[in-house]
Amino acid sequence: MPRVPIGTILLLIVSLLIYFGVAQRVLDRLRLSDKAALAAIAAIIIGGFINIPLPGGPSIEASLNVGGGLVPLFLSGYLLTKTSNIERLRAAAGIIATATAIYLAGLFLEAEPEAMAIDPLYLYPLVGGVIAYLIGRSRRSAFIAATMGILLFDIVSYLRIILLGIPGSALIGGGGAFDAIIVAGILAVVLAEFIGETRERLQGGPTERGKAPALLKRLRPLSPKQQKEGDQNE
Repeated sequence: MPRVPIGTILLLIVSLLIYFGVAQRVLDRLRLSDKAALAAIAAIIIGGFINIPLPGGPSIEASLNVGGGLVPLFLSGYLLTKTSNIERLRAAAGIIATATAIYLAGLFLEAEPEAMAIDPLYLYPLVGGVIAYLIGRSRRSAFIAATMGILLFDIVSYLRIILLGIPGSALIGGGGAFDAIIVAGILAVVLAEFIGETRERLQGGPTERGKAPALLKRLRPLSPKQQKEGDQNE
């Protein structure tokens, strides 16, 4: 029986949460509608079965997975248009930091495989998701940093194989990278949502922007500094 990728399973779970309205708050912060989010998930799952051939070599086979490569790239590009300048800077820094963290995690895995307490396949998305949130902070920046950071690492690995002429195959955004990109992206957003919600509560409540007047009357006023911090963490 063929193994169902963990990334696909998580996407199906997220689809159910969206369908039943559980993920509405997160989607609002990401500036995505229910239909757009479900369409993106469907594109990722279907695209996971489609590979686009890339330039290789006599003994090198290379391709780009649509679901794990192109769709996350387009989705991240869309989210970038919805971010502020500071969020874009955080996202860019997060992409580089995530790719670097994945590389260092790979070195540790090669040197100390027996020291791993978890399945090595989950090390990359866990490290990527955490680093992406710490640098990106907001929901959108964290998602972009997580997904594009792992994709960047995959692209660099592909270029290394091509430049050095190492025999083998390279599938950008496919295989283990497909799961890693999805798990890291979801983890980064979950961390941003959970920690962001906790920070809002500690600061005295959510920001006022976009809230109904009747609701705002029951909220404790925030200082301008608290409102700005809350907006940047969306």
